This record gives sequence, C-alpha cells and structure tokens, in this order.
Amino acid sequence: MRWLAVVLGVLLTGVGVPAQAADEPAALAKHALIGYVHASFGNGSGYVRMADVPDEWDVIDLAFAEPTSVTSGDIQFNRCPASECPEVESDADFIAAIRAKQAAGKKVLISIGGANGQVQLTTTAARDAFVSSVSSIIDRYGLDGLDIDFEGHSLYLDSGDTDFRNPTTPVIVNLISALKTLKAKYGENFVLTMAPETFFVQVGYQFYGDTGGGDNRRGSYLPVIDALRDSLTVLHVQDYNSGPVMGLDNQYHTMGGADFHIAMTDMVKAGFPVGSTGQTFPGLRDDQIGLGLPAAVSAGNGYTAPAAVHEALDCLVKGQNCGGYSLRGGTSPGFRGLMTWSINWDHYYNWEFQNSHAPYLDALP
Repeated sequence: MRWLAVVLGVLLTGVGVPAQAADEPAALAKHALIGYVHASFGNGSGYVRMADVPDEWDVIDLAFAEPTSVTSGDIQFNRCPASECPEVESDADFIAAIRAKQAAGKKVLISIGGANGQVQLTTTAARDAFVSSVSSIIDRYGLDGLDIDFEGHSLYLDSGDTDFRNPTTPVIVNLISALKTLKAKYGENFVLTMAPETFFVQVGYQFYGDTGGGDNRRGSYLPVIDALRDSLTVLHVQDYNSGPVMGLDNQYHTMGGADFHIAMTDMVKAGFPVGSTGQTFPGLRDDQIGLGLPAAVSAGNGYTAPAAVHEALDCLVKGQNCGGYSLRGGTSPGFRGLMTWSINWDHYYNWEFQNSHAPYLDALP
C-alpha cells in the first residue's frame, strides 16, 4: 500500500494542501521500517538528502539533537555543515522534503542523544529547558515527534532507588516529567519512540541499578518506559553493541543471530522480574514493540544476516522457526517493525537492509 500513500501525497501537494492540513495525520504503518538519517554530521557512509530517502522508510529519525552541555537540558539540532557534508541541502529544501515525506504518510522525528549526546536532567531547570528547546526544534521543522536515544551515562539510578514504578533519581524523574509534558502539549498523534541498549532494559532482569553492587545504569530505562507506556509509540531496543544477555529461559544469548532477537524481544513482550527487587516489569503491547539492527557490518557490532532476521520474525510474529525457544509472551502479530542504524549505512551498502526487510514487513498481515 506504499504506492497509494505516495499517490495521495502527490495529489494533496498538487492542490496546495499542507501536509498537516487534514484533521488526522496518516497512521503509522502497521509494520514499519524505521531508520536514522545522519542529519547533523558526516562520516564514512556519506550524506543522504531527505528528499533522497526511499519511500520504503516509514519512520525517519533525524540524528542527532544534542545538549549544549551534559546537564543544561538545552537541546540543539544543528544540521551538517557543507564543509563536512558537501551534498547538504538548504534548510528550505530540507523542510520541503520533510513535508513531502509527511504527505506520503511517513513520520519524521528528532532523535535526541546518540553516542556523543549525553543528557542528564539533574534539575527541574534542566527539565524545563529540555521541554522548551525540544519544542522549538519540533516546531521549526514541523516534526511528528521525538525519539529518545540516551546512551552512555545519560540515565542511571541513585543508590537505594529500587522501585522502577516510583523512581526517585532526578535524571529519571525529570525525563519522565519532560516527556509527559511534551506528549500533553502535542496531543495523541505525537509519536514517541525509544532506542535503548539492552544494558538499560533486558539486563534489568538480572540486575537493577547498583543493587548487589555493580553498574548503577543497569535497567535504568525501565522506569521511563513504564511511566510512558500509555504514550509510547514504539520501543526498539538496540539488539547490537551488546554483550551476552540472560533471557527468560535463564540462558545467555549472544547477538548476531535469530536467537538473540527472539529472546530479547520476548522479554519486552512478556515482561520480567526486575533483578532482586521483588517487582515485575509488565510487558508492552505487541504494536509498541520493534527491534533494532545495524544496517551493515560497518554500522555496529551485532550485524545479523537478513535470513536470520526473518527467522526471528517468523518466530516472534507467527510462532514458527523458534529454534527450540519457547515464547513466554506469545506471538506478536501486531509487531511494529524493524529499526536500523542507519539509512546512510544502508545506502552505502546498496540498500541491503531496505530491500531485504521492507518486502517481508509488507507481506505480514
């Protein structure tokens, strides 16, 4: 049905109707292909103009908006300079391309964080600056929502903060408050996604924060996910750049094959006991669940060949080809889709990710 969305978008554009003129924006694709585009920096994968992002991509994350300092809460989005990205388009062309994507039914989000964008909302002043500055970015570019890609030391749990349902650590509490404020400001059509690493989600099954000693970042996304579960559009955990993680079968699973994606995604669907706290994190709806993959071997550790990805999806969505793993959360016919880092890397590798996975997702009921 992608062709229909494009035709409708062209017709709307042709008669001069703005992308957001309709009472209701286009719904998010039932099974979506989600990708990050390197909008603020250049690297060896090359620059991809917004207008050149193929129609197969249903959600496009602009990477990245970053804070002026770690604790300021002041988030800025600076487009890649021509000195670094010679092919970069003008702001006017960039915004026009975003409108065209939206007219074709796509969602364009600002992604905050990334590997270099540490965000710690340690104070209410930082929280308020976050809300104000993120709103300014969304409004300037007319975006559909927000992706939280906090990595590194952005989120952590203070000692003694052991109840994910009632967190007390300021960086957690203030982020939750900020995201709820943004959701309330923009309404029910506001798209909110999150891209945590496994360390911040599934590792919470074994260890939560510094309970029992150890790294106080373990499981630290859980209170954010739980508090925003009614507003969360998609959680696509990064099933890459990860060490072995214990699944609900109490076996360690290693990235790069179908088994890892099956076990990690099943944890998000089924829910799981949180460390030694005596509490259980409830699973998400299947339409809120995706999984993240590197687009190619150069994009990140944990590249998974397309056939193995489809094997994992056969299990998760249809209950087939599970390789002996028993799904604790049952099948997920509404599974939302696949996220990748990144559209640029996929372009560099001749669109292997897109060409392999878009047809698979389109063929799902």
